[in-house]
Amino acid sequence: MKTITLNNIDLAQQLFGQHNDNIAKIAEAAGVRIDARGNELHLRGKDKDILLAENIVTQLYDLIKHKYILNPSDIESAAKALRQDSTCQLKTIFLDTVFTTAKNKPITPRNPSQKRYIDEARQNDIVFSIGPAGTGKTYLAMAMAVAAFTKGEINRIVLTRPAVEAGETLGFLPGDLAEKINPYLRPLYDALYDMLTFDRAKELIEQGTIEIAPLAFMRGRTLNNSFIILDEAQNTTSEQMKMFLTRIGYSSRAVITGDITQIDLPPGKTSGLVEAKSLLQNIEGLQFVYFTREDVVRHRLVSRIIQAYECSTKKQRNK
Repeated sequence: MKTITLNNIDLAQQLFGQHNDNIAKIAEAAGVRIDARGNELHLRGKDKDILLAENIVTQLYDLIKHKYILNPSDIESAAKALRQDSTCQLKTIFLDTVFTTAKNKPITPRNPSQKRYIDEARQNDIVFSIGPAGTGKTYLAMAMAVAAFTKGEINRIVLTRPAVEAGETLGFLPGDLAEKINPYLRPLYDALYDMLTFDRAKELIEQGTIEIAPLAFMRGRTLNNSFIILDEAQNTTSEQMKMFLTRIGYSSRAVITGDITQIDLPPGKTSGLVEAKSLLQNIEGLQFVYFTREDVVRHRLVSRIIQAYECSTKKQRNK
């Protein structure tokens, strides 16, 4: 058994949560039993599990000392990070605010992979972010773009995606070209509206300060003083990826995101993201950041779903 004494009863209560809900989540995540008595916690279980639980408790308590408001999802993120690396310092991750939204919500990394992603994007002009859905690739890129614009580091934000059908045909969708393409760009609008007020976002889009457009519209342009995000890059062709990368002008930064397990290109077409991953690894000022299903920050079932599909794919390859 291990006893942890927390000196400040008020901070301890924040850690414990209403009806000790947070303590129950920590116990479940670490695989131990935790009894809370006053400002003390009594941990029972296997030695390695007790060490994990103690690490989670100590580091989350330290975050609260720094006025961090603990969310239930933070416990699972903390457990994942510390299970993979017991020396991981949650403070350097959770307190690194990328941007604070119009609703006063701080956007921060949730795990070491996201922290590395943000650090690489701060230090390099071009960053490729590759991994499954739900790992925060696009959302964090948007936060970094809006933060850079707010600080005056760039003059314009350009958000683009390839309009590639995923089982649908553009020609059969109702409306003119803009209306047909708009659904492909909706995830970018959603992320933007989560960070700015609707009126502010609309104003910046109408001014052309924020541009959201299909990748085909980038041809022939040079983008200076811009933060450019290419989303769903696994659906670019080799030619499109080369075209996009050569659009980047002076004082510009670019983030390219994609999931190479979800390519919707026609058979025989090479993914521009897969090719770039092979060709561009050793270029100075350009970095690749990789995420796995362990980095998924959506509902816990999303990670399990991704794992099930990965296992199915491996079985098919081994037949």
